[in-house]
Amino acid sequence: MGQRRADVFFYGLFMDQDLLRAKGVQPERVERASLPGMSLRIGQRAALVPAPGEEVHGVIMSLTLAELERLYSEPSVAMYRPQAVLARPESGGAVPVLCYNLPDPPGAGVRNPDYAAKLREVARRVGLPEGYVAGIG
Repeated sequence: MGQRRADVFFYGLFMDQDLLRAKGVQPERVERASLPGMSLRIGQRAALVPAPGEEVHGVIMSLTLAELERLYSEPSVAMYRPQAVLARPESGGAVPVLCYNLPDPPGAGVRNPDYAAKLREVARRVGLPEGYVAGIG
């Protein structure tokens, strides 16, 4: 079961393949993508909130189920829960993927400038649209 793979939409620091590899995760089939109808909210970490007409940019990666379990068992992200969503990869179309999100996103006034700066750096490195990257934070 642990060798089965799942496609996952990452929108936070886990978009960084080097970070994932340092955690023993070997992502495959990496592609930039967007998730329509959602907005990024930064608290202690990143979270998504419904927002008609908006979209979040990120990266789809294929990970094994064992890798996902190990990755999301870390205390800093253990509260994130997977949900099924339809992402739009750069190559076109819409694909069903998992997306880990907080059940209770941070309030609109919560800020974490250090995390936002790290996320902007990762987002630029993976090639997300500059206008989107500039708005992170």
